[in-house]
Amino acid sequence: MNNSLRRLDLNLLVTLDALLAEHNVTRAARRLHLSQPTVSVQLARLREVLGDPLLLPGPRGMRPTARADELREPLRLALEALERAVAPSRPFDPARAAQTWRAAASDYGESTILLPALAALRAAAPRSRLAILELNPPMLARQADQGDVDLAFHIAAEASPGLRQRSLFVERYVLAGRKGHPRLKRRPTLAQFCTLDHAIVSADGGGFQGVTDAALARLGMTRRVALSVPHFLFLAAVLASTDLVALVPSRLVLGNRALQVVEPPLEVAGFEMLMLWHERLHRDPAHQWLRDLIARSV
Repeated sequence: MNNSLRRLDLNLLVTLDALLAEHNVTRAARRLHLSQPTVSVQLARLREVLGDPLLLPGPRGMRPTARADELREPLRLALEALERAVAPSRPFDPARAAQTWRAAASDYGESTILLPALAALRAAAPRSRLAILELNPPMLARQADQGDVDLAFHIAAEASPGLRQRSLFVERYVLAGRKGHPRLKRRPTLAQFCTLDHAIVSADGGGFQGVTDAALARLGMTRRVALSVPHFLFLAAVLASTDLVALVPSRLVLGNRALQVVEPPLEVAGFEMLMLWHERLHRDPAHQWLRDLIARSV
């Protein structure tokens, strides 16, 4: 770094800018809301550091030296750039913005969080774009830190502790099967429930046990899981076209006319859905707007 710059501070540069604009110590002091002696001391310091008198006495006030004239425009531009850099962020205008957001979600999060928010997002920010990425929980904190993911949606029990979070809702499980399923005309008893053929979503791939089986085990009971699938949306299609049943998150089957939904005969703990993001985006006006829009939509 230039030695002269090391000896300057921002206050001296602001004073120099005022002096070059006013050509008068008294008027510069008034402009800066400082005393005249203070500005005089700062002018002396500037002369010492820059090795130039900068302003010389003239018949009608002070006249800038050639060095001062050289400094005027680049100094003004530099100070304006600094003012813009430290100025408060402007309010986000979604109608004019051309943002690209990247959100990570499972198929459940896509259906229950992003899909309900999409119409409002398109209407309010028509020039912006949204990329939906497959949720990868072990990599989420790193993806957020590197800027590969702006928002993520995941269950609270597995949320990355280093990320900011906002609770969206608490989900519960219901028992679902095809419309007109002969075993779901009414809520089954626990014994009847265990004799049904069940399907399950296995997050880790290929598993045949889940939270329902843990709840049954505490009662000394078991069920038959005939099908394990990786995605909730495929599960909904399976239920609509077979006699299989499943305990599914209620929001996933809400309004699905192809399915019959009843309360399960045992209590299975639900889960809390969170919206997650990195600290570096926490105060960004555009990101704040997007988070609020999604939270209002679910």
